[in-house]
Amino acid sequence: MRISSYVTADGTASYGIVQDGKLHDAGKALRGTFPDLRAVMTAGALDQLEAAAKTGEVLDMASVTLLSPLPNPDKIICIGLNYMTHIKETGRDKPAKPSIFTRYPSSVVGHEVPMIRPQASDWFDFEGELAVIIGKAGRNISEAEAMDHVGGYSCFNDGSIRDYQRHTTQFWAGKNFVDSGAMGPWIVTSDELKDPAAQTMETRLNGEVMQSTPISDLAFNIPELIAYLSIVTELLPGDVIATGTPSGVGLFREPKLFMKDGDRIEVEISGIGTLSNPIRDESR
Repeated sequence: MRISSYVTADGTASYGIVQDGKLHDAGKALRGTFPDLRAVMTAGALDQLEAAAKTGEVLDMASVTLLSPLPNPDKIICIGLNYMTHIKETGRDKPAKPSIFTRYPSSVVGHEVPMIRPQASDWFDFEGELAVIIGKAGRNISEAEAMDHVGGYSCFNDGSIRDYQRHTTQFWAGKNFVDSGAMGPWIVTSDELKDPAAQTMETRLNGEVMQSTPISDLAFNIPELIAYLSIVTELLPGDVIATGTPSGVGLFREPKLFMKDGDRIEVEISGIGTLSNPIRDESR
């Protein structure tokens, strides 16, 4: 199942299922009980979502504005330095434990919505990533049981303002500019995508391949990440784990290559789809 959040032409926020290139709305029927997709996942009500979508209004994808599939997660946890190729291009050694930072939901837009290059910087970089969506809450989860807590997967672009990222040893400043990242185009549920490690990912800037990797090259795999993170915090349904980016980012190219107004950036993951966003300058 492919599930999506969006805003209709009349400004109503809703959610539903993507099937055969159309949106099958479930929000109108379920909104009184489940106001958003996060509430559906928290209640374990994907079966109700599927049933409601079968009789819901059918919408053209072009008639709505897609949001990040989970616009209001409790937390977005990002993993840095998690592909060996990227670790090597930064000149670092593999960390002993996952490198973690967070993003705010206000920094993440949906598919086909512009990612914004801020007035403050021209160093706007791309980072294609696999996003893991938690489907079942848990704390101190074992690696053996970790995949039972996964609800689905999506494409993620951890858009980064590199000079602000380097102001201190903490990445936060470069990772949280408003509308600088993206997720989508939808969530593919874990029953449909059973082996994320068997997938491949490609990032393209204006059609040119910038990053290409098998997901199996993760330095810390998905069960290891879930086990480690759940020691620190309770993972909740709808939480997003952005699992890291491979080599090929603009910062470490010669010459450096950053996104600018008018560009288009795409993150494609096999078994999920393609997240595509135009780049626009922040309004002055």
